[in-house]
Amino acid sequence: MPSVLDQPVAAAAAPLPPRSLPPGFIPSRHGAAREQARGLLGTLRLVMRGDPEPDAARWQAMGEDLMRGDAPADRLVEWMLAGDMKVTRPLFERALENGIESVPEAPAPLREFFAVVERRPDWVDMKLVAEGALVNDRGGMDYFLVDRDLALMGGYQASAFNKALLLTGALQKGAGRRVAETVQWWLDCTEKGGMERFGVGFKSTVRVRMIHALVRRHVGRLPQWRLEEWGLPINQVDMAATALAFPMVMLLGGRMMGVPLTRRDSRAAMHLGRYAAWLIGVEDQWVPRDEREGRILLYQFSLSITNPDETSKQLGQALMNEPLQRPYTRLRWLRRRYQYARHLSVSRFFVGRAGMRNLGLPENVLPWYPLLRAPPNLLWRLLVWLLPGGRQWQARHGRRATIAFVRSMTGPESAQIGQAARHITEAAA
Repeated sequence: MPSVLDQPVAAAAAPLPPRSLPPGFIPSRHGAAREQARGLLGTLRLVMRGDPEPDAARWQAMGEDLMRGDAPADRLVEWMLAGDMKVTRPLFERALENGIESVPEAPAPLREFFAVVERRPDWVDMKLVAEGALVNDRGGMDYFLVDRDLALMGGYQASAFNKALLLTGALQKGAGRRVAETVQWWLDCTEKGGMERFGVGFKSTVRVRMIHALVRRHVGRLPQWRLEEWGLPINQVDMAATALAFPMVMLLGGRMMGVPLTRRDSRAAMHLGRYAAWLIGVEDQWVPRDEREGRILLYQFSLSITNPDETSKQLGQALMNEPLQRPYTRLRWLRRRYQYARHLSVSRFFVGRAGMRNLGLPENVLPWYPLLRAPPNLLWRLLVWLLPGGRQWQARHGRRATIAFVRSMTGPESAQIGQAARHITEAAA
């Protein structure tokens, strides 16, 4: 299937087909497999206090927000596509790289967008954001495995989101490259000073926000897209549920892999995640302030959007087989088979037998890797904490290991993955 981003911009900017949807319309995907989803959430339910079930008002709001995008970014893209992308995209890039004041001729839509993203919310504490980045680095490869084999793999059970992904030609890019690009974005966010106004994480996140709006417009105009059934592509709920992977799911799964956390660690990591989610376009009511809120939101979102189908298996199997194509230069066969088995065991540990079945993965896999890793991992990490400078060493070591592993997934092409968002806008132009 050709990518929608390879289509001429003129065609992509065509008027929307006539739709007669009443105000407050809720697409049929909302809660379509609610009982099945509840059965998949048993493990999460064990680590939650109180009743996480959404009340009627919350459930209604969640359903309606399957039809809502990101108004500031959507207006920006309307302006960009109404003109010549070879002109409007460089203006966007100049404002992003140097500030909106560097574009004195900037039209209103561009100024309005940057007025939003450059106005840092009062609740943001940049010292806490920086601490959150170090918490992420200390988790290292354990956090990477949780994000890949739980958050990403398990997330494929939300089939409407899969359809938007498939219509962008994502399978043609390859599962390894998709994972590497996502992790590279988070590495940008956790770079030292990365979330400052001109930091690499801030700029990467704003680019991704613009890309989401571009894809939302393109995919939403395709005749294959069933608006009444699936809602708006890359809507508020889908964006918010995806943002929970960084770092809420990461922290939860990391503990089960033997990564200890203090209360301050949890607070800092969640604060970083909250700012990143806000900056990428998720509205405040769907951004958790702490892990407790995050777990409740994850549970409620899962009730709404979990609805596995054949696309879940299509994407799940592609990700399962990704290690078998990695461009290792030494001991290639052995390393590929080991990584294939390790990733499957982590997925089996977290998503369970039913989840493996939904994703088209082998159900008889044993969760050997997390079970063998967690006890010695916890002991080793606690011992390192007792050493002078141990936590700082752990952060440096964890970050280096994650970067090296991401590079091993993509080979020589990995030098370019940090520019993924730029490449997509160029394709659209």
